[in-house]
Amino acid sequence: MKFRHAHRPAHALRRGGLLIVSLLALCLPVPASAQASADVTVDAALLDQVRALALQATQQSTPAQTLNAGDSAPAEANAAKPLRFEVQVGALDSRLRLAACQRIEPYLPPGMRLWGKARIGLRCTQGVKPWNVYLPVTVRVFGQALVAAAPLPAGATLRGDDLRWAEIDLAEDNAPVVTNAALAVGRTLTRPLMAGRGLRQTDLKPRMWFAAGDSVKVLASGPGFSVAGSGQALTPGIEGQTARVRTDSGQVLTGTPVGTRVVELSL
Repeated sequence: MKFRHAHRPAHALRRGGLLIVSLLALCLPVPASAQASADVTVDAALLDQVRALALQATQQSTPAQTLNAGDSAPAEANAAKPLRFEVQVGALDSRLRLAACQRIEPYLPPGMRLWGKARIGLRCTQGVKPWNVYLPVTVRVFGQALVAAAPLPAGATLRGDDLRWAEIDLAEDNAPVVTNAALAVGRTLTRPLMAGRGLRQTDLKPRMWFAAGDSVKVLASGPGFSVAGSGQALTPGIEGQTARVRTDSGQVLTGTPVGTRVVELSL
């Protein structure tokens, strides 16, 4: 009796080979670096460290709030009220695969301003492999400011009864809030404001302190001295912008408009 060898298709042989390779891979030891890879979680102790760091940095960089409300504000608003801080810590990117770490240190990235949405750095200082990541945080700074008493359209000229005092999140926007009603009344809004929305300096149309050709007072100040002179404006003096003036001696200088026909130079 003759026996014939069974011929298996090539694709079946490939499947069998892959199965053997897979079984062998399961039997091999896992490298230490792969075993160390894990989802790093921010535990309660680390959260407390992050909040404390963010709170300290924010308090140190936030100037004391001084309210200069004027006669239109209630008496209790004329006194400076302490700011209230809140720090909300976000989560690390779920796609991160970081080496296991026995010691994680939070730090403030260089140049980072903890105001509104920001980041706190986390670095592994004791582990299989050092790493550095950033953890999102949201810093809220609550304080008194002028807000819209009712919805106001863009282009509206502010009146005293258009504004009221309320506690808002000062860090919700980078633009400074307006805390002096006298500096807001009579100004024009550049954008609409919802009721309860804080009034920011960028919401007000810049004032023109003088026109080109006007005679202006020139103030110069430096460490331990201040002098005053006069000149002629070569460009309009618009609030928040620089202006060029020619002094009586013929010198052309650049300064900052600070009031009606007044230019200030910093030396």
